[in-house]
Amino acid sequence: MARMTMRITPGVLVRDMTVDDCEAVARVRVRGWQAAYAGLMPQSHLDAMDIAEDAERRREFFAEGNPVVNVVAERADLGVIGWACYGPYRENGRRPARGELYAIYVLPEQIGTGAGRALMAKMLTRATADGFPDLALWVLKENARARRFYERSGFLPDGAEEPFEVDGVLVPEVRYVRALGAS
Repeated sequence: MARMTMRITPGVLVRDMTVDDCEAVARVRVRGWQAAYAGLMPQSHLDAMDIAEDAERRREFFAEGNPVVNVVAERADLGVIGWACYGPYRENGRRPARGELYAIYVLPEQIGTGAGRALMAKMLTRATADGFPDLALWVLKENARARRFYERSGFLPDGAEEPFEVDGVLVPEVRYVRALGAS
């Protein structure tokens, strides 16, 4: 297994998400998108994002009993400050053996506090325990900050690129992959 030292900031607790966290996770996701993707996708899309609507989608998702692993990062004084989820890789309706990190976000004012590293450490540990040989993710090609974060976490681009459509605008994404388990 590739060994990586990850500093985890004291005071950050990462735990399984519950249905009671849906509103807080929606706030993290919407504010995360609005901060991370400003200038990278249509601003009209980011401005139209609604925390209440996103929270309702999260509650419906939980009610379906989906096999996606969702975790939150929280601080005792602030509550939920981050969220991440992963599951089987999604590819043209097939489910290959690899895992996929679907999302990892922290509140914009919590970037750099260790919450993202704590979430990533939990995702890597859980995906390894679930037997995935590797973990893939898609990131906006122009999102330099996120790409640096993933590279520091041991992910590397594998050459795959795809456009992601947002309000009729094609936004290029690149795939990153990290091997898990014994190497």
